[in-house]
Amino acid sequence: MSSLSTVDDAFLFIKDGLIDDFGTTSADKLDEIKRQNADVKLVDAERGHVFPSWVDSHTHIVFAGSREKEYEDRIKGLSYEEIALRGGGILNSAKMLRNASEDDLFQAALVRLNEIKSLGTGAVEIKSGYGLTVDSELKMLRVIKRLKQESPLLIKATFLGAHAIPEEFKNRKKDYISLLINELMPVIQKESLAEFCDIFCEKNYFDHDDTLQIMEAAKNYGMIPKVHAEQLSHSGGISAGIKSGAISVDHLEFTTEDDINALKNSATMPVFLPGAQLFLGLKNPPARKMIDEGCSVALSSDFNPGSCPSGNMNQMVALACILYKMTPAEAIIAATSNSAYAMQVEDKLGSICRGKIANVFITPKIPSYAFLPYSFGSNLVKRIVLNGELQ
Repeated sequence: MSSLSTVDDAFLFIKDGLIDDFGTTSADKLDEIKRQNADVKLVDAERGHVFPSWVDSHTHIVFAGSREKEYEDRIKGLSYEEIALRGGGILNSAKMLRNASEDDLFQAALVRLNEIKSLGTGAVEIKSGYGLTVDSELKMLRVIKRLKQESPLLIKATFLGAHAIPEEFKNRKKDYISLLINELMPVIQKESLAEFCDIFCEKNYFDHDDTLQIMEAAKNYGMIPKVHAEQLSHSGGISAGIKSGAISVDHLEFTTEDDINALKNSATMPVFLPGAQLFLGLKNPPARKMIDEGCSVALSSDFNPGSCPSGNMNQMVALACILYKMTPAEAIIAATSNSAYAMQVEDKLGSICRGKIANVFITPKIPSYAFLPYSFGSNLVKRIVLNGELQ
């Protein structure tokens, strides 16, 4: 992760929406391309840098309303758990979402997608989890399916029915898990509504054994496991994720040495969400230690109304450098190729390689790639190419 390959004075040739060729610019090479492609169009990057688009593998972009009152409550000293016990948090978002129409949710989410697109994101995972009823969870997943058809971003859907235990199932967690497995998962499979299944493995939510049960069922219904793990306490989410064959485990503030050893010998990608960690005032995950001990890691935004109302991946990369002491190269790789792995799109996106989808962004003239996280308050995304088309 410490080695980021670059090409100076480069050309990038895009054909039929894919990266066809790249290398150091020469007059002979450009003449050859023009001879073989009569309608070729030249776009001058004007000495800017060309980056592969960000891949954001963990978001909750479909939601209703906002939760700035909880933001104020945290400033005044209440913890995330205390707010949740008072009916705030995820259950607050669930109440608002149940009253929102599918069209309203779609339009609001499309605005957010256009915002992150303008900030350099070219692929995004979107979770359900603010419905917590059969109808509302399906409503969210159907909105995500519509977004896939409308947006030029590559989008993957995740079923997160096990985000919290709804009030009507208080003290009946087993019944709620049964509903997720026996009523929701068959419909999700029938309508092809989700590629992944996630769970909030956390104290007062779902535990290690719940995670194993739900993920085993999800695999039977064609979904790949992901796990919200070790965010507010150590609850066994990493262990359960690895046992379940999860493609990623996300958050990781309370990761232990045993967890690190297990991760570096697994195919599960650790994903850090520095925006949520900073917004909630949580301790840093052991990112530097994990990288130094041989783990690959990824970065994502966790864009959601409660703990990170931002999908700005430029800032997530900067925060990883500032908070976690990741180098700019490590942070950029974590937010592109490694995050692409956490979405299972590493064969299509995440790096500038021949045959991959041509999703890139162009910066103004900057001295080096390290200048992007260094300028943590600036938007250095000048031009965007998605699927080979200038946006």
